[in-house]
Amino acid sequence: MIRSAIVLFVPFMTLLAQALPSVSADAPYTIEHEEGEHLDIVRPDGQPILRYMYSRDTSDEQRTFDTAKIFAHVLAPGGERTLTKGPGGKFPHHRGIFIGWSKLKHGGKSHDLWHVRNTAQEHRSFEQQDAGNGGGKVVANIDWLGTDGKPVVKELRTYAVTDTDDAYALIDLTSELTAVGSDVVLDGDPEHAGVQFRPSQKVAENKSAGYTFHREGINPNQDLDLPWVAETFQLDGQKWTVQHMSHPQNPEGARWSAYRDYGRFGPFTVIEIPEGETQTLNYRFRITKGDTPSRETLAEQYSSYKHVK
Repeated sequence: MIRSAIVLFVPFMTLLAQALPSVSADAPYTIEHEEGEHLDIVRPDGQPILRYMYSRDTSDEQRTFDTAKIFAHVLAPGGERTLTKGPGGKFPHHRGIFIGWSKLKHGGKSHDLWHVRNTAQEHRSFEQQDAGNGGGKVVANIDWLGTDGKPVVKELRTYAVTDTDDAYALIDLTSELTAVGSDVVLDGDPEHAGVQFRPSQKVAENKSAGYTFHREGINPNQDLDLPWVAETFQLDGQKWTVQHMSHPQNPEGARWSAYRDYGRFGPFTVIEIPEGETQTLNYRFRITKGDTPSRETLAEQYSSYKHVK
């Protein structure tokens, strides 16, 4: 059954203001921008932590595919490697922290904004670039182009990094999806749609990804609307855990893909958006080093997020 859920716009500045702890006035975050390629949010110690990837190159078929999806990398310590996967490797359309649906219905046609073989997500402009005491964020206008090259959805996407002492990174994703020219149905299945995290290609090679749920006995193929899922994986001898949290104001009916040993995981929901209307989605990614935190610790982290309005 298709679930229809249009929610009120959640002002991102409100989310950010309530989430940011104070830091020293002489230790701001900064923005570093390689024009036309990517934009980095950089911590006070000079470590780039999140990289917004938006280059678009249609010079040949391979480059067209490799640059057909907007996503964000999480940078590993030192800033030279990533914890997340880019183009290539196992399932080359899986890239970092990303969003897409394989069966987007618009104007009587179906458009695959997951595999992006004859469609694309194209960056149009930056709405905002902010960094300072307590964190940084990038807000971008993105067109989702259908099979005819015309926009079917206009997206305002925000990636925000919050300074925190108890995690390697705390990243919020807000996606505001507006139907253009026709009603839109975002459809697919848990394996080919939704808001996803994909760790490095090396995790596909070592098959180390394992999952923790908010209680025992969860079956992600059957149980709906999980508040969060935590994934732990090995990368270059280091254990990492990513807690992927869904805000309670998100549409109901979400099914999670959270069982693949290569590590791609996240929720999928069927969503209807009437022409000209906007659907807002909010998610948080808390990334820590070491063994999987206790279920109690993960629950506390989610509790602090779900009360952010």
